[in-house]
Amino acid sequence: MSTKAPERLTLEKRLRQALEKEEFNLVYQPRVEVATGHILGTEALIRWQSPEMGAVSPGSFIPVAEESGLIVSIGEWTLREACRQNKLWQQAGLAPICVAVNLSPLQFRQPKLVEMVAQILKETELEPQYLELEVTETTAIQDIDFTRRVLQELEQMGVRLAIDDFGTGHSSLSRLQLLPLHNLKIDRSFIQELTENVKVAHIVTAVVTLGQSLGLSIIAEGVEKAEELEFLK
Repeated sequence: MSTKAPERLTLEKRLRQALEKEEFNLVYQPRVEVATGHILGTEALIRWQSPEMGAVSPGSFIPVAEESGLIVSIGEWTLREACRQNKLWQQAGLAPICVAVNLSPLQFRQPKLVEMVAQILKETELEPQYLELEVTETTAIQDIDFTRRVLQELEQMGVRLAIDDFGTGHSSLSRLQLLPLHNLKIDRSFIQELTENVKVAHIVTAVVTLGQSLGLSIIAEGVEKAEELEFLK
């Protein structure tokens, strides 16, 4: 018989209340084309401002949400809000861009995931090509056949698809080429060492070259320094 720490139970309880009281909000991280500086899209990132605890970092509440199963409801809220906001930008006259939303492992394995995505796109009236769904490399390779089936259904709908955190799951691009992908995101841990570790630089260069040869767009996650940007050019 397992027990849960009081702090863990309190956080889970407040997470449930946060869903009911709409205490979450999204921030949007731009995706910029290296060569031109043009914004190509954005990634929706969830934030929680708790009345009792203040700003709670995703690193603190996401693991609890995953363990409790609340991540499914939180993920659905995130997807709906991101699609709604993207449609509002378009209605305001901004150039259409793609918004990326990460699917948690538990959410990705929900039996009605595809139907839920279709329903949200219908509700928000967002065209599917302006939504990108991300699954982590680790999630994707756990059951490659299941992953392929789900992603094929989403691709047929017109949604763009990406592998997130590539390099952390110890898979090869040869396995990932079995999947109907559009984008490949190199994990930020590689980008942070890009200009300081020659081996990492070689790995990133190889991934970019091979990924592009497979027809994938490559996204470098967490570029924060001018030297990193210059290397990627």
